[in-house]
Amino acid sequence: MHETRRLLEAASALSAVLQTRGVPHAFYGDVLISLLANQPLAAQISCIVQGGTPHPFRLVRDALRSAEDFSTTSSPWSDRLHVKYHRFIPPIEIEILSAGEEGPRRLDANTIMNVRGLPFLSVAEYIRAKLKSWTIRQSEPDAREITYLLNRYWDKIDINRIPEQDMNDFAAAIPDASRAWASLQKKYGI
Repeated sequence: MHETRRLLEAASALSAVLQTRGVPHAFYGDVLISLLANQPLAAQISCIVQGGTPHPFRLVRDALRSAEDFSTTSSPWSDRLHVKYHRFIPPIEIEILSAGEEGPRRLDANTIMNVRGLPFLSVAEYIRAKLKSWTIRQSEPDAREITYLLNRYWDKIDINRIPEQDMNDFAAAIPDASRAWASLQKKYGI
């Protein structure tokens, strides 16, 4: 676990470099839940980067080439890029993910939101991405994050971005989420 403020400082530094280079990106991970719930600790943060040609990982590596506080490590066997922010001991690691693989393919005003000056996936996109992960792994932390966001922000979620059958399965498996899901469906007349 890391202090949320340290993760945010690392995210802010990375975001500043990526914005300077015009690289579309949004942060993702339980750090968002920690921010929204005012929790002092968070386990991880990832950065979703939109690319194409060149690949998002290349865009990040090129942007960080002259940034002395950062280093990058590729994991070709898992198709991941890890960025380390070295201003803290231990360094903060931010996993870089390709847009579309995690989260939406396009990062724009419809899919991201600004939280404390940083771009994060919108609540609907965050739930959608976590729901995709939960359907595969049935992870308890994913379930907690989905349930928290669904219960707290159900009235602000665009139901059209949530896979209905996956959410029905989730609500059946996690009773704490079923009331908020039913309220969201009722709001949209489903």
